[in-house]
Amino acid sequence: MIGSLVHLARNARAGFVLAREGALSLIDPNALPPSARLGLRVARMIERRSGGDSAARLSTALTRLGPSYVKFGQFLATRPDIVGAAAALDLERLQDRMPPFPRAEAVRVVESALGRPLSEMFVAFSEPLAAASIAQVHKAVIRTNEGDLTVAVKVVRPGVREGFARDLQAMRAAARLFERWVPDARRLKPVEIVDALARSVSVEMDLRLEAAAVSELAENTKDDLDFRVPKPEWDLTARDVLTITWIDGIRLNDVAAIEAAGLDRVALGRTVIQSFLRHAIRDGFFHADMHPGNLFVDDQGRLVAVDFGIMGRLGMKERRFLAEILLGFIQRDYLRVARVHFEAGYVPPHHSVEDFAQAIRAIGEPIHDRRADEISMAKLLTLLFEITALFDMATRIELVMLQKTMVVVEGVARNLDPKLDMWTTSEPVVRTWMERHIGPVGRIEEAGKGLMTLAGLAADLPDMALRAQRILARVDDLTARNLARDDAGRVAGRSRGHGWNTAALWIIALSLMIIAFGEF
Repeated sequence: MIGSLVHLARNARAGFVLAREGALSLIDPNALPPSARLGLRVARMIERRSGGDSAARLSTALTRLGPSYVKFGQFLATRPDIVGAAAALDLERLQDRMPPFPRAEAVRVVESALGRPLSEMFVAFSEPLAAASIAQVHKAVIRTNEGDLTVAVKVVRPGVREGFARDLQAMRAAARLFERWVPDARRLKPVEIVDALARSVSVEMDLRLEAAAVSELAENTKDDLDFRVPKPEWDLTARDVLTITWIDGIRLNDVAAIEAAGLDRVALGRTVIQSFLRHAIRDGFFHADMHPGNLFVDDQGRLVAVDFGIMGRLGMKERRFLAEILLGFIQRDYLRVARVHFEAGYVPPHHSVEDFAQAIRAIGEPIHDRRADEISMAKLLTLLFEITALFDMATRIELVMLQKTMVVVEGVARNLDPKLDMWTTSEPVVRTWMERHIGPVGRIEEAGKGLMTLAGLAADLPDMALRAQRILARVDDLTARNLARDDAGRVAGRSRGHGWNTAALWIIALSLMIIAFGEF
């Protein structure tokens, strides 16, 4: 009871701030039941009359509500299918900047997490340089065999887990009430959205997982000459502390500095697009927060990414789906694009492939009447998702995250080169992957893997046959013993029972054989 009252109080405060800032004007009253419409009208009475549209007011309100709600807003920015395109676009601009906590507190967290005095680990440790809702960053120096090394140390805010846990409980309570009061909103699955946010935040709060993401991305891109990531220092990393190589470079949004350094803006814009597509299509693991603040260019002209708290992952089916779609639009093969949707199982089979291809043509043809530098690949995918909704295509979270990241990446690249031809830039990456995995070479490799599996199974057949023989011998022995124990007068009466016993034993034997084969 007390917990419910606490949640009610927290949600009442959040509702007041949202109403005061005018964020509730995003809600369509016609989608609400009569009682909820009355509540919305009352809430609109306390709205502060200020400039700016309602989407901008939403980000202002979330910033006022604190770190948990800022993170929630950033999470919703990846779900335009829920909040709408205008609100999602505004929420992308939410600045996850919070006042820093004192250096002394950061030192206590580091020493507690790593189990040693700060002086034994770092030669120098700065005041906080940047602070966000979950952690803040310090510049430090460590001593290595090669000499002193400058590093960035990310430290989790003290008490942040408890604060997020309280706010998430209140959000869950509000989501349940929303589902109860507005039945039509159940299709948006508000409780599942809050649960997904909770999982995302829990991952972000364990900095060991971020270090693992850095390590995986570094391994995937070790042969890419135009892209690199910092190196994690594992012995100085724990759940609440992440230590990685310090990046000296120019932010990608500082075009003047890039030109002053004599770097090629056009080549750099191309690298941004191709690197992202390589990570998404080739590796199936991509940086999902590639805004200009997280991207640098070093003195060798290489693209460098930082802040790996939000990553996206695509399975082979999704990677093929993306590659086939992009290549299909490049070649104006709309039937191919439509078939990919059906083959992937994204569009229910009761729809017509030809009708779907016709709808896709409505997206593709207009872009081919424009100059290459006017075509937005991100906008293309956005329109594609809108069309697919008409054909009952289920929302795929990983594809929505990919699309939203592509919007940001395209904006970064076009800021560097306004005349960037997205199709010419993308085609080499897409075509290379298609030829490698779907062309003759890929088919030969898949066939080779199949033959290797069969060869391994054949090599183990003698051992499995012996195991099966031993199992069957035990079954025969148990059956014989049971029959020998029976009195002659009860044999006929219980023969049916013995038949069932024998059948059961054979079923067990066959199950064991299937399990044995399944291991291979």
